[in-house]
Amino acid sequence: MHDPHVTPHVTIEPSILYLGTPVVLVSTLNADGTANLAPMSSAWWLGWRCMLGLQTASQTPQNMIRTGQCVLNLASPRQADAVNRLTRLTGTKAVPELKQRLGYTYEPRKFEAAGLTPIASQTVAAPRVLECPIQLEAVVAARHDMMSDDPQVAGLISAFEVRITRVHVHPDLLMDGHENRIDPAKWQPMIMNFQKLYGVSEAEIVPSRLAEIDERIYRMPDVDRAREAMLEAAE
Repeated sequence: MHDPHVTPHVTIEPSILYLGTPVVLVSTLNADGTANLAPMSSAWWLGWRCMLGLQTASQTPQNMIRTGQCVLNLASPRQADAVNRLTRLTGTKAVPELKQRLGYTYEPRKFEAAGLTPIASQTVAAPRVLECPIQLEAVVAARHDMMSDDPQVAGLISAFEVRITRVHVHPDLLMDGHENRIDPAKWQPMIMNFQKLYGVSEAEIVPSRLAEIDERIYRMPDVDRAREAMLEAAE
């Protein structure tokens, strides 16, 4: 019988817990009307909502606070070089001390620096990234302060809840026979795993019991809300 007090695990204190999340290129509009583009990976989705963890004083969250809009451009491994070119660039002209110590430099022309192409969005002013196979237009629904229980870092990090208003997907990613489903065997997101970039395998480990549930059951009111807004705009 196994002794529950005996385990092969060790107790550690890692500085970060980036255990693997998709890389997102967030595009926003600066105060002068130019576009900003920033890579991040502290993101997760539920329905047509997404939570984004960002340093509050950075250009991207400041743009989101001011405009209430953004586009979440999901990168695939094909955009790895572009992601690296954007890394440690900031759209904030007065580079904060912390970012200076981390080697960040000011770059107002993010799209050009990354070699990416801006294209017009349909529901927000910020541009999409042509090269990214999935592009999610979004509006800010709420902002939540994180780590506010620690006076040393209170106010430094914010979690933005954004509501998706339009979904653009490359047709090669669609599931055969479905016009509104992304095939997980075809969509290969880029993953940030402890600061390193990885792709994912197209091979399913085992058949998922969860996948036996019809995806349409999870449909939330935000989908119809976005559709109604599109119809109103067309009138």
